[in-house]
Amino acid sequence: MTASDARIERYRAARDLVLERIADACARAGRQPDDVTLVAVSKTVPAAALRDAVAAGLTLLGENRVQEGATKAPEVPGARWHLVGPLQSNKARRAVEVFESIESVDSVELARRLDRLAGEVRPGARYPILLQVNVDGDPAKAGFEPADLERAMEAMGELESIEVRGLMTIGRLVAQPEDARPTFKALRATSDRLRASGSAIGPDLSMGMTDDFELAVEEGATIVRVGRALFGEREHDHDQGHGADAAADHGGAR
Repeated sequence: MTASDARIERYRAARDLVLERIADACARAGRQPDDVTLVAVSKTVPAAALRDAVAAGLTLLGENRVQEGATKAPEVPGARWHLVGPLQSNKARRAVEVFESIESVDSVELARRLDRLAGEVRPGARYPILLQVNVDGDPAKAGFEPADLERAMEAMGELESIEVRGLMTIGRLVAQPEDARPTFKALRATSDRLRASGSAIGPDLSMGMTDDFELAVEEGATIVRVGRALFGEREHDHDQGHGADAAADHGGAR
């Protein structure tokens, strides 16, 4: 068996286990596993390994940085890409070119820029985005305040080239996974409130990482962003959305 074959087997086993845990969480919540999309967060994983990940069935990959994703994408045929980390406006065009969706839109100004660029880069279809919400009011995290979302959606109401499919949040750093549940409940409640008020926002909820994705699924997650449970420990893995560098890499996964 080659090193590549062994890696494919390892990734396939990890994927199967994560999907089994998602299915179990769905069963507890009375949901269908097909309602939950797994994004394999591939920050720092080299392209050669990601080719094996795709062979193992991990075809939807998430990157924290635009440039890292743009570099890898041509080298990993068969992969689809989401941006789950921060997006600077000067990299917005490249992001729209590389990623099929951006999960980390954190301002009306950025949404407007993406709308203009999507009309140029991907004409003929609305480009899907999620709005990042700072549910816990954490000053180290980016995102809309929940109370500001309705006004933000009104401001984005005339945008023609993007589609706001839902909301994304990053769980708090907690000692016990169960302590993250209030964050997930709050995001779902925010989504329900927005849609009940008539906001043109979809039902997607991107929430939950390696340590807490089962809780997120129980609370309504439609997208989970999982890195470590699939690819193993990586350098600075604990900063991926929760640790000391979370302000810089606020959209990753653990």
